[in-house]
Amino acid sequence: MEVEGYDMPDDLYYHKEFMWCRVEGDSAVVGFIDYAQQVSGDISFVEMPFEGDEVNQDDEVGTVETGKWVGKLFAPVSGTIEANNEKLYDDPTIINEDPYGEGWIFKIKMSDSSELDNLMTAEGSVDWLKEEIEKNK
Repeated sequence: MEVEGYDMPDDLYYHKEFMWCRVEGDSAVVGFIDYAQQVSGDISFVEMPFEGDEVNQDDEVGTVETGKWVGKLFAPVSGTIEANNEKLYDDPTIINEDPYGEGWIFKIKMSDSSELDNLMTAEGSVDWLKEEIEKNK
């Protein structure tokens, strides 16, 4: 799905803090949505949570930085951090180039998959994203 020029894949869940997650079994692959990476500009640094960290839904777990801006990363679901995208340490602009593919940021082994009900689907995120776009004009 596309919302005002920003890609919002239908198979993902969306968190109000500009994060996405893709369910893979009992894990969630997490990244930064297309809109956020485009508005932010070229990402120069990513601070990710550590493997083994226990996180709760909505916890701040890291940061994304550009030359002029620092944004926060949030956990869209609760669980244990399983992996980080180590490629981002050498080239964080992968997030800009492929936010929903190679630009994933971390993986969480979910402790409660029912928390996905607290997130938006692509269809359910349309009005929210339009409001965010309007705020930043």
